[in-house]
Amino acid sequence: MTTASASSYTGNFWTFDSPAPQATQDADLLKQLNFVPGLKEILMLRQVHALEHATVWVLSDRLNSYSSRSASMSRQMDNDTLGGLSTDQGFYIYGQVNTSELHRAVRIALQRTTSGEWNLAVHPRCGTNLSVGMLVTAGLALGVYLILPRSPIEQILGLGIAATAAAQLTPDLGSLAQKYITTSIPFNLAIDEISATPDIWGRPAHFVRVRWRER
Repeated sequence: MTTASASSYTGNFWTFDSPAPQATQDADLLKQLNFVPGLKEILMLRQVHALEHATVWVLSDRLNSYSSRSASMSRQMDNDTLGGLSTDQGFYIYGQVNTSELHRAVRIALQRTTSGEWNLAVHPRCGTNLSVGMLVTAGLALGVYLILPRSPIEQILGLGIAATAAAQLTPDLGSLAQKYITTSIPFNLAIDEISATPDIWGRPAHFVRVRWRER
């Protein structure tokens, strides 16, 4: 089992000057653009995605016996035996999780993310990072192919440099993509029910069903 600190993963990412998330930002956007088909589902999926990440962090933290630290001193520990999958109606949690413990973790995650711990919305094992990594690698590889001479040695060296650069850039770029595109602080989510149920592929999981609410 490997562990990783959320703060060390993002580096100085969360110290960048950027406006703090506003509690009504998604609700206001929905009111302004309510004529756009599927907008509510997209906004809800982004908030569910953030809550899924936060729940995995909270569960990991408790499973690693670090839950007693204060928010200012906490160090989120990633437990790679846990996983999640978001939908616009809720999210699946995979792994050996007690249902009652999951109930508690989801509520803690929702409270912490909406109270200012925005970093819980980002997770290093999110599929967003994999997608970003593939795009960065493909882009750099294409650039190397177009810029460098066509001889095999130069091309191989260039591809090696491109792969190394992509590996260095992906974590921060993946975090940016999560922060600004694939997640949003779950200000408008309320927890409906949590149940042990197979996912759409028949894999054992827990499903956390949520609903949209106005603040």
